[in-house]
Amino acid sequence: MSDDLAFDVFARACQSRATLEHVTGRWGILTLGALHDGTFRFNELRRRVDGVSEKMLSQTLHALERDGLVHREAQLTNPPRVDYTLTPLGREVAERLVGLIELVEGRMPQVLSARERYDAAREPVRS
Repeated sequence: MSDDLAFDVFARACQSRATLEHVTGRWGILTLGALHDGTFRFNELRRRVDGVSEKMLSQTLHALERDGLVHREAQLTNPPRVDYTLTPLGREVAERLVGLIELVEGRMPQVLSARERYDAAREPVRS
Protein backbone atom coordinates (compact mmCIF):
# COMPACT_ATOMS: atom_id res chain seq x y z
CA MET A 1 0.00 0.00 0.00
CA SER A 2 1.29 3.45 -0.88
CA ASP A 3 1.97 6.02 1.85
CA ASP A 4 0.93 8.89 -0.42
CA LEU A 5 -2.78 8.01 -0.45
CA ALA A 6 -5.07 10.77 0.71
CA PHE A 7 -7.32 9.84 3.59
CA ASP A 8 -10.33 11.87 4.68
CA VAL A 9 -12.01 10.72 7.88
CA PHE A 10 -15.07 12.80 6.97
CA ALA A 11 -15.66 10.70 3.85
CA ARG A 12 -18.03 7.81 4.53
CA ALA A 13 -15.92 5.17 2.76
CA CYS A 14 -12.54 6.28 4.09
CA GLN A 15 -10.66 3.50 5.85
CA SER A 16 -9.32 5.93 8.44
CA ARG A 17 -12.81 6.27 9.89
CA ALA A 18 -12.79 2.70 11.23
CA THR A 19 -9.41 3.23 12.88
CA LEU A 20 -10.61 6.48 14.43
CA GLU A 21 -13.60 4.59 15.83
CA HIS A 22 -11.30 1.90 17.27
CA VAL A 23 -9.10 4.54 18.90
CA THR A 24 -11.78 6.90 20.22
CA GLY A 25 -14.46 4.44 21.23
CA ARG A 26 -14.95 4.10 24.97
CA TRP A 27 -12.88 0.93 25.31
CA GLY A 28 -10.28 1.88 22.72
CA ILE A 29 -9.30 5.14 24.38
CA LEU A 30 -9.22 3.55 27.83
CA THR A 31 -7.20 0.55 26.61
CA LEU A 32 -4.66 2.72 24.82
CA GLY A 33 -4.50 5.03 27.83
CA ALA A 34 -3.84 2.09 30.14
CA LEU A 35 -1.19 0.61 27.85
CA HIS A 36 0.51 4.00 27.83
CA ASP A 37 1.57 3.08 31.39
CA GLY A 38 3.39 -0.08 30.21
CA THR A 39 2.98 -3.72 29.29
CA PHE A 40 0.00 -5.61 30.67
CA ARG A 41 -1.31 -9.15 30.66
CA PHE A 42 -4.96 -9.52 29.68
CA ASN A 43 -6.40 -9.75 33.19
CA GLU A 44 -4.18 -6.94 34.46
CA LEU A 45 -5.47 -4.77 31.64
CA ARG A 46 -9.05 -5.80 32.35
CA ARG A 47 -8.65 -4.74 35.99
CA ARG A 48 -7.05 -1.45 34.92
CA VAL A 49 -9.89 -0.67 32.49
CA ASP A 50 -12.58 -1.02 35.13
CA GLY A 51 -15.96 -2.06 33.74
CA VAL A 52 -14.86 -3.59 30.44
CA SER A 53 -16.09 -7.12 29.83
CA GLU A 54 -13.71 -9.86 28.79
CA LYS A 55 -15.41 -10.01 25.38
CA MET A 56 -15.19 -6.25 24.76
CA LEU A 57 -11.57 -6.06 25.84
CA SER A 58 -10.70 -8.98 23.58
CA GLN A 59 -12.48 -7.36 20.62
CA THR A 60 -10.84 -4.00 21.35
CA LEU A 61 -7.37 -5.52 21.56
CA HIS A 62 -7.89 -7.44 18.30
CA ALA A 63 -8.98 -4.26 16.49
CA LEU A 64 -6.09 -2.22 17.88
CA GLU A 65 -3.62 -4.99 17.04
CA ARG A 66 -4.98 -5.20 13.49
CA ASP A 67 -4.59 -1.43 13.14
CA GLY A 68 -0.95 -1.71 14.22
CA LEU A 69 -1.37 0.11 17.53
CA VAL A 70 -0.98 -2.80 19.94
CA HIS A 71 1.54 -5.63 19.93
CA ARG A 72 0.48 -8.99 21.33
CA GLU A 73 3.25 -11.30 22.45
CA ALA A 74 2.39 -14.87 23.36
CA GLN A 75 5.03 -16.77 25.32
CA LEU A 76 5.05 -20.54 25.23
CA THR A 77 5.08 -21.12 28.95
CA ASN A 78 2.88 -23.25 31.12
CA PRO A 79 0.42 -21.67 31.65
CA PRO A 80 0.66 -19.58 28.47
CA ARG A 81 1.49 -15.92 28.99
CA VAL A 82 0.30 -13.15 26.68
CA ASP A 83 1.53 -9.58 27.05
CA TYR A 84 0.11 -6.48 25.38
CA THR A 85 2.13 -3.37 24.69
CA LEU A 86 1.91 -0.35 22.43
CA THR A 87 3.69 -0.25 19.10
CA PRO A 88 5.57 2.95 18.22
CA LEU A 89 2.46 4.10 16.32
CA GLY A 90 0.27 3.11 19.25
CA ARG A 91 2.49 5.09 21.63
CA GLU A 92 2.19 8.16 19.41
CA VAL A 93 -1.61 7.86 19.35
CA ALA A 94 -1.78 7.11 23.10
CA GLU A 95 0.31 10.21 23.90
CA ARG A 96 -2.36 12.38 22.30
CA LEU A 97 -5.18 10.47 23.97
CA VAL A 98 -3.55 10.76 27.38
CA GLY A 99 -3.34 14.51 26.82
CA LEU A 100 -7.07 14.56 26.12
CA ILE A 101 -7.81 12.37 29.14
CA GLU A 102 -5.77 14.67 31.40
CA LEU A 103 -7.48 17.75 29.97
CA VAL A 104 -10.95 16.31 30.60
CA GLU A 105 -10.04 15.12 34.11
CA GLY A 106 -8.52 18.50 34.95
CA ARG A 107 -11.56 20.41 33.72
CA MET A 108 -14.21 18.31 35.45
CA PRO A 109 -15.10 21.06 37.96
CA GLN A 110 -16.08 23.30 35.01
CA VAL A 111 -17.95 20.42 33.36
CA LEU A 112 -19.89 19.66 36.54
CA SER A 113 -20.78 23.35 36.96
CA ALA A 114 -21.96 23.51 33.36
CA ARG A 115 -24.12 20.42 33.90
CA GLU A 116 -25.68 21.96 37.00
CA ARG A 117 -26.49 25.20 35.13
CA TYR A 118 -27.87 23.25 32.18
CA ASP A 119 -30.06 21.04 34.36
CA ALA A 120 -31.28 23.97 36.49
CA ALA A 121 -32.29 25.90 33.37
CA ARG A 122 -34.38 22.95 32.19
CA GLU A 123 -36.11 22.04 35.45
CA PRO A 124 -39.85 22.35 35.18
CA VAL A 125 -41.30 25.37 36.95
CA ARG A 126 -43.25 24.27 40.01
CA SER A 127 -46.45 26.16 40.81
